[in-house]
This record gives sequence, structure tokens and C-alpha cells, in this order.
Amino acid sequence: MKFQHTNRKGFWLGFVDFFTAGLFFLLYMPFGGLQKELEELLGHKVQPYWQAYLWGIPSLFIYTLVWMARIAEELKGIAEDMGIPGPHTSWRHMFWWNMLGCPCCGPMIATLRFFNTLNQIERKRNLEGT
Repeated sequence: MKFQHTNRKGFWLGFVDFFTAGLFFLLYMPFGGLQKELEELLGHKVQPYWQAYLWGIPSLFIYTLVWMARIAEELKGIAEDMGIPGPHTSWRHMFWWNMLGCPCCGPMIATLRFFNTLNQIERKRNLEGT
């Protein structure tokens, strides 16, 4: 699979998602191709974001955050296995920047590193042709 979206601007995606209370990613994950790309990279089906979002409502979005942090940790492992230099996203980085980072910048910083790691993996996979 040739990855088409290797130059996402993570900070701006985090900015828009934060100010839409997660509604932006409800559309971006399935229709922007991100869900499919994550499943291809991770090698397994990923729970759809809309399900994680719905489970997040009664948990004050802790469920949604843990869902994203788990994917971040898997991406970190892939990046390390591929020899991509860091810093990488991780469970801790995603979770704590969202929980304790300043109210609007924390989620954007976490999303920026998430997409930077994802973009680096996709670029390397595109170059390798796998």
C-alpha cells in the first residue's frame, strides 16, 4: 500500500479536534483514510474512532484518550523497530499531554508528535515499497 497522507500537520489537526470536542476526528478517521492507514501499519483491525468516542462520553473521554494512547504506543514500537530516530509518540506522551498539558496546547502537542511519528513511518514504508 502506498500511503498518500504522509504530510499531515499534526498540530493543526489537534487544534481543530480540540475546539470541536473530538467531532472533527469522527469525520477525519473514516473519510480521511486515517483508520485504514492505521490498520495497515499496525497489522490488525482497530476499533473505529466513533465507537471509542461514544464510550468516551460517559467516561469524560478518558476511554477515547486511552484508545488513542494505545495506538500511539504501537506506533512508537513500529518506529523503533524500523530504526526511525525519535522523539516518538508514546502512551505516556499522548496520555499525559492530554491530561495535564495546558488546556489547549497539551492536546495539540500530543497530536503533533503522534502525526510526526506516523508520517515518518509512512514515508519510510513508501520508500521501502512495503
